[in-house]
Amino acid sequence: MLRLKAFRPTSDKIVKIQLHPTHPWMVTADDSDRVSVWNWEHRQVVYELKAGGVDERRLVGAKLEKLAEGETESKGKPTEAIRGGSVKQVNFYDDDVRFWQLWHNRSAAAEAPTAVHTSSLNSPAPSTKGRHFLVICCLNKAIFLDLVTMRSRDVPKQELDNKSLLCMEFLYRTGVGDGPLVAFGASDGVIRVLSMMTWKLVRRYTGGHKGSISCLMSFMAASGEALLVSGASDGLLIIWSADHGQDSRELVPKLSLKAHDGGVVAVELSRVMGGAPQLITIGADKTLAIWDTVSFKELRRIKPVPKLACHSVASWCHPRAPNLDILTCVKDSHIWAIEHPTYSALTRPLCELTSVIPPHALAPNKKLRVYCMVAHALQPHLVATGTNIGVIICEFDSRSLPPVAPLPTPSDSREHSAIFVIERELKLLNFQLNNSANPSLGNSSSLSETGRPKGDFFEPLPVKQGKKHISTPVPHDSYSVLSVSSSGKYLAIVWPDIPYFSVYKVSDWSIVDSGSARLLAWDTCRDRFAILESALPPRIPIVPKGSSSRRAKEAAAAQQAAAAAAAASTASVQVRIVLDDGTSNILMRSVGARNEPVIGLHGGALLGVAYRTSRRVSPIAATAISSIQSMPLSGYGSSGLSSFTTYDDGFSSHRTPTEAAPQNFQLYSWETFQPVGGLLPQPEWTAWDQTVEYCAFAYQQYIVISSLRPQYRYLGDVAIRYATSAVWNRRQLFVATPTTIEIVFVDAGVAQIDIETRKMKEEQKTKEAQARAVAEHGELALITVEGPQSDKEERIALRPPMLQVVRLASFQHAPSVPPFLSLPKQSRVDSDDSWMATEERKTGEVAVGGGGVSVAVTRFPMEQKRPVGPLVVVGVRDGVLWLIDRYMCAHALSLSHPGIRCRCLAAYGDAVSAVKWASRLGREHHDDLAQFMLGMGYATEALHLPGISKRLEFDLAMKSNDLKRALHCLLTMSNSRDIGNDGTTGLGLNDILNLSDKKPDKLDKKQDIVEGVQGIVKFAKEFLDLIDAADATAQSEIAREALKRLAAAGSVKGALEGHELRGLALRLANHGELTRLSGLVNNLVTLGLGREAAFAGAVLGDNALMEKAWQDTGMLAEAVLHAHAHGRPTLKNLVQAWNQVLQREIEPTPSQKTDAAAAFLASLEEPKLTSLADAGKKPAIEILPPGMMSLNAPISIQKKPASAAQNSQQPPGKPLLALEAPPTTAAAPESATATHSLNPHLHQLVIHFHQSLPQIPRQLLQHLHLSQNQVKPLQMMQQLLPLHQQVMEIKMLTVKLLKQRLLPILHHLDPPITSSRGFRD
Repeated sequence: MLRLKAFRPTSDKIVKIQLHPTHPWMVTADDSDRVSVWNWEHRQVVYELKAGGVDERRLVGAKLEKLAEGETESKGKPTEAIRGGSVKQVNFYDDDVRFWQLWHNRSAAAEAPTAVHTSSLNSPAPSTKGRHFLVICCLNKAIFLDLVTMRSRDVPKQELDNKSLLCMEFLYRTGVGDGPLVAFGASDGVIRVLSMMTWKLVRRYTGGHKGSISCLMSFMAASGEALLVSGASDGLLIIWSADHGQDSRELVPKLSLKAHDGGVVAVELSRVMGGAPQLITIGADKTLAIWDTVSFKELRRIKPVPKLACHSVASWCHPRAPNLDILTCVKDSHIWAIEHPTYSALTRPLCELTSVIPPHALAPNKKLRVYCMVAHALQPHLVATGTNIGVIICEFDSRSLPPVAPLPTPSDSREHSAIFVIERELKLLNFQLNNSANPSLGNSSSLSETGRPKGDFFEPLPVKQGKKHISTPVPHDSYSVLSVSSSGKYLAIVWPDIPYFSVYKVSDWSIVDSGSARLLAWDTCRDRFAILESALPPRIPIVPKGSSSRRAKEAAAAQQAAAAAAAASTASVQVRIVLDDGTSNILMRSVGARNEPVIGLHGGALLGVAYRTSRRVSPIAATAISSIQSMPLSGYGSSGLSSFTTYDDGFSSHRTPTEAAPQNFQLYSWETFQPVGGLLPQPEWTAWDQTVEYCAFAYQQYIVISSLRPQYRYLGDVAIRYATSAVWNRRQLFVATPTTIEIVFVDAGVAQIDIETRKMKEEQKTKEAQARAVAEHGELALITVEGPQSDKEERIALRPPMLQVVRLASFQHAPSVPPFLSLPKQSRVDSDDSWMATEERKTGEVAVGGGGVSVAVTRFPMEQKRPVGPLVVVGVRDGVLWLIDRYMCAHALSLSHPGIRCRCLAAYGDAVSAVKWASRLGREHHDDLAQFMLGMGYATEALHLPGISKRLEFDLAMKSNDLKRALHCLLTMSNSRDIGNDGTTGLGLNDILNLSDKKPDKLDKKQDIVEGVQGIVKFAKEFLDLIDAADATAQSEIAREALKRLAAAGSVKGALEGHELRGLALRLANHGELTRLSGLVNNLVTLGLGREAAFAGAVLGDNALMEKAWQDTGMLAEAVLHAHAHGRPTLKNLVQAWNQVLQREIEPTPSQKTDAAAAFLASLEEPKLTSLADAGKKPAIEILPPGMMSLNAPISIQKKPASAAQNSQQPPGKPLLALEAPPTTAAAPESATATHSLNPHLHQLVIHFHQSLPQIPRQLLQHLHLSQNQVKPLQMMQQLLPLHQQVMEIKMLTVKLLKQRLLPILHHLDPPITSSRGFRD
């Protein structure tokens, strides 16, 4: 429950501290007057300066800024050069601080029964123009530093009547033109107010104090009047009126009270549930006083810690400690808490900081001392303290929720209700929207003073609420957890600190069941629950302060941890059911057969049980656990455990981020009490859909979302950190975190298991219908008459799961500089040197739809204001999201912005209404909404959105099987409506070039054709997908229209890729477009794409066309192999043509020169030819496929029987696959496999042999002939050696044979070749 959030060690004492309400910023000042701004979330220093003396960096920066602006050096001393003196107070100021200060004051005043209810709190006008100020009040000057631009303004005390500054406070009620006002308390007892717009003194509060002012605070009375309270060293507490006009320059006190002897140290405002706000003051007389703000009478005075004076006080309201409402600190190591005066007003140590900090942070002989403290204004679970060793930020059980549970709303009622516990009594909270509020119409379109439509701010919806007494007492007033059964008939309350539980019947508030239990979980389907029964562990008394050593404290802590563990080990999980007559019966006395102690119960469609994992506990961890479990938050019990906090919370603070979570969470069936699935990491909480379709398991850094039907399936996780609770509303998960409210839109998509389950259900329905028919009419009912049936089959496409997160509310203020506002150039004038000049507003036009509803121009609305503190999410009722805070006040968040409303309607299942609401959303955001609806499974409805792009419209049309619309979109995107018609059937590159006439109409036509072809090429994949979808649904006309365009683009050289051309050929053949296919082959041959042309010819079933495609494009090797494999009569002609091509390739060029090569001739030993006549008798070289006879010999071919593929359309078989592969590697093996006569290695040998031939001069080839005896070694070698070695061996053998044949020839040349160069040539 207690853990260290952040720790920053320092060498000096931290004496001043303040937290920013919305950003993770903290400003501190130490006793050496050094001010530091620290980001406690990222552990980074934002800014540091020496405020007490002269900060040289700021001084140099100010001089450079003046030089850059062209200002001359001033005669006087710059304000940055003035020593600041002792730092008295530090604070932040921006629009967030201003808003939440006003909200806190108004909400505290509204609790009073006599409060004047004004209009709902609106966002105040932006006062700092998006800047974030750090304000430092020093003894001699005030420093205003802009953390955005790092520009600063120093206001010396000379401008404030030359009086020392001791404290400050920001005023939220300002006059016209004054801008932000800050009040300074001075040493002469006068309060001076400075305008941050003009940097001038605007008014004084005089005549009150006779001593120096030590503290200031502004608040609002129950009457609605703005007041300022001041405390001084004279012990007086004076109330001033902060409602003033521009003409009020001197103000006198409204009321003066004698508060303390010796001076007032600090003052704080406390919000009281159901009563007027109270003032809390601490003084130098070591007392704390509580004052009523209506009569200003003293209610109570106590001494929190005897013999020690308090130096900090904070109002606190945490659901884990319902009886504690004031925090204070003295110079020791504790944070002290004071009980509410209704109980005893006793002071208890909330926590001991020594057990929280890292062990190495505190020296062995050094004692921890607290010098200042502050509680977070919006997150009460965060408390920051300044000590003598650094800054400590503690977190107190951020998962604890207010003790309230919503009840189901009757269908005929608009009033909602919830049950809460307060001061040992059950009360009923009734709430509903005010009659004047209509959330379905949105907000008005009038402009605010910032020039932005007020509707974008989403002002809080007016809520009408009231509290009623039920007159039903409860046995305890400690921390409690409330939950309601699935039917809403029973309410369960658990007091985990006692431990005790009670189940009440809502109709008459009678007790149905009660007993000893620490945890309770309901079933979401029936009125049954599980409890964790346990005996109360023996409570070990807390060691009093200073009465024992640290070792004794650790021993006592370890002893208590052991006692708590022993008590937990005896706990058992029982399941009980509440019957209709209101009696409770035990279904199962012990769930699960595991021996580990149970530390958590989670209800839902399945019962989740978390077990303690066995881990070794160190003494330090035992001390921390003991400190957690012994926190006397309510005065009862010592375990400090609830359904939202487990025993192992002490370990979680010591676990490293990289350490894997233990698998200690098991799900059980409520029916059989048997385990379901394996062990999982323990979630912090679980949320189950009422329809048992989805569930969410929350962990510290993310939320895991799963689908439950037809079987458990993981959908994904969303990175929402530190979530505290969530509620399902169909496919919407509303999540609350300590700082935000998020919506997660969920859809499980369509998986294979869904299709199989659907088919099984249809088959089961068919069988049931047949069984009923047989039962009614006998066996004759099974006789059916088959009629004409359409083959159109419904296509069920798989769809991935979708998770989308939208932030609905947060603490941060809306941006104060809208996009259509321009900031003028900042300049300094002698009379008014303000650098925060007034903005020049340029208001844009606002489009107004029907009924006066402002048309949104943003995708999502600006985030609404999240209510302060921990919240219970009630759910969506009346079209708004309801929340209940710690003070039992209901809040409504609007869901009427079109960007959110459309998504909520689509997730709820009403896609038609979502499309209607989309008319109020900017059309530029329709694509995003259509993508969302597509993920939700509403592709058909999303097509009706008017603003979607053509590309997305095509995808939606394909998903919804509207192929006609998809074709129109594709033609529009590709600009190809005029391509592929009858006039452009034979479109080719020459046709486009022939249009280069100078006539304008032909130039335009040429441009259109070029653009159309480019568009088709760009969307070639989409065209192919459309053709396939049309074929699958028997829409042949659409497929033909797409084929026309694609075929036209395929006839242009280089337009389509090889695989696209092959796909086009297959689809043309499938549709019987033989004319276009033949034309495609001819065009491909013309373009030189032999491989694609042959593939098209193969699809066409024309072997002659295939060979012609290869022959005309120079791919004779493929043609020869194909003719040889299929026994074609054209084999001899193809081989002759192939040899002729090779002979032409190796012809010598005229530039070649022949020289002698005597050095090489001497090395040849083979017999020489005697004359050229003998050499001329040798026949010319022949290159033949292996196994083929010589060209001079007669060729006898055994024709194969004609196959069916030659008579009809040839399907793409093995030859087609061979044609797709490169011709030098895969074509020959496939052909060899088909004919059982060709060897792939032989073909590879022939290819490499051909590659060596171009090195031989043509005049030598006619005299070169390899005998059969010389070829045989080549054939034997290719069979014995691996393929990668054949190339080198063949080349070496070829060179040797050439040498033997060429030697006798070279001697008879005229002139003879005798040089080596000539031989090489």
